[in-house]
Amino acid sequence: MKNSIFCFPLLLVLFFSSTQLFAQNTKETKPNFIIIFTDDQGYGDLGTFGHPTIKTPYIDQMAVEGQKWTSFYVAANVCTPSRSAILTGRLPVRTGMYSNKRRVLFPDSDGGLPAYENTIAKLLKGAGYSTAAIGKWHLGHLPQYLPTSHGFDSYFGIPYSNDMDRVNDVTHQQAFLESKFEYFNVPLMRNTEVIERPADQNTITKRYAAEAVEFISSNKDKPFFLYLAHSLPHVPLFASGDFLGKSERGLYGDVIEEIDWSVGEILGALKDNGLDKNTYVIFTSDNGPWLVYNEQGGSSGSLYGGKGTSYEGGVRVPTVIWGPGNVKPGVISKMGSTLDLLPTITTLAGAKMPQDRVYDGFDLSPVFRGENATPRDEMFYYHGDRLFAVRKGDFKLYFYSNNPAGYPEKLAKLEKLTLYNLGHDPSERFDLADQNPEIVKEIEEIAKKHSAEMVFGATQLEKRIVSAQ
Repeated sequence: MKNSIFCFPLLLVLFFSSTQLFAQNTKETKPNFIIIFTDDQGYGDLGTFGHPTIKTPYIDQMAVEGQKWTSFYVAANVCTPSRSAILTGRLPVRTGMYSNKRRVLFPDSDGGLPAYENTIAKLLKGAGYSTAAIGKWHLGHLPQYLPTSHGFDSYFGIPYSNDMDRVNDVTHQQAFLESKFEYFNVPLMRNTEVIERPADQNTITKRYAAEAVEFISSNKDKPFFLYLAHSLPHVPLFASGDFLGKSERGLYGDVIEEIDWSVGEILGALKDNGLDKNTYVIFTSDNGPWLVYNEQGGSSGSLYGGKGTSYEGGVRVPTVIWGPGNVKPGVISKMGSTLDLLPTITTLAGAKMPQDRVYDGFDLSPVFRGENATPRDEMFYYHGDRLFAVRKGDFKLYFYSNNPAGYPEKLAKLEKLTLYNLGHDPSERFDLADQNPEIVKEIEEIAKKHSAEMVFGATQLEKRIVSAQ
């Protein structure tokens, strides 16, 4: 009897110790995820992707310690549809986030990402994750479309592009050249409330970084998903006093170097909180650079075209994936896409993907681990509702053409299709259609099958608030 009495406290200690250990093991099996999504940053706008004067030491170090993806694509060549794709894993034409009349959402828009769509945040929240969105949203500014209606516990940021709500008495050229935040009456929001208008964009990158660090520190004891979508380097360009005039690339370089600093702040917060070995950080951009703004826009590097086109420079984006101990370092030339992030992240998190809809992404986690095979061998490039091109393996076949600078669009259906081997010719200089009729035919058949099976969602981008018409 005495032995039983003395053993009881010991059993309690063992019980609570094992419970605590189980909780720790459960936490370890649920990694954290951070997506850092820049706006209009070109393929050539990072040191690790070849820019000769923009210094990005933190992102470059991520590439050394993790994976640098050299053939990674967004699902659209402009903001709104691209952002819908990264969060839903579905082509924008399925979710209604497309239009050939209004290519993105505006402050007078009455549409947004439909409530029935699943986002990474919604799926991870169902698996016990804390979730936060910081930065540019651009998937609907009305309450029913904001991040807090799509699985995010909190939101801090500008709900659409930083060049919108321009004041009427300032010319377009003056507003962009002078880059005064007072010229753009954009709101800064916390959750569903406007807390500052106009948002002081000179400090916006620093404030986004501070919010990210605070979120990481506050959620160090539970799994989390952070979606940080920078408002820059979309024009107009802004940098804080610590970075203004400091880069060799002018104001555009100042902006990128401040974003790189913010990445360093996030990586530092992960290490300080002991989370660096259990967190995946994905850095990428929403589309190619806005070429029509000359030095205020970025660079596509060796790629052809820019924002507003589905040529490589408009849709192939600089991408780095970091996760010490979880991501095998290397340069990955296999195809990947922002569409693949939802299935990849849900797999790594042990979350369930509902089987009631079509997803356009693939689980890339085997590639993260260093396995050679990749499930993505095709990519479909849409311009609004038009299937502009299709890639199969190294070959990309074009059905349309448009202005490689993106604006004005001048979209035209090709009478003679063009074909490029992107493995040999990423700059798309040499049309190989005549030499490879069998490859042209194969990709045409892939496109026909894809189009026959595609079910378009009703467009959300053409809806306007009645009072604003």
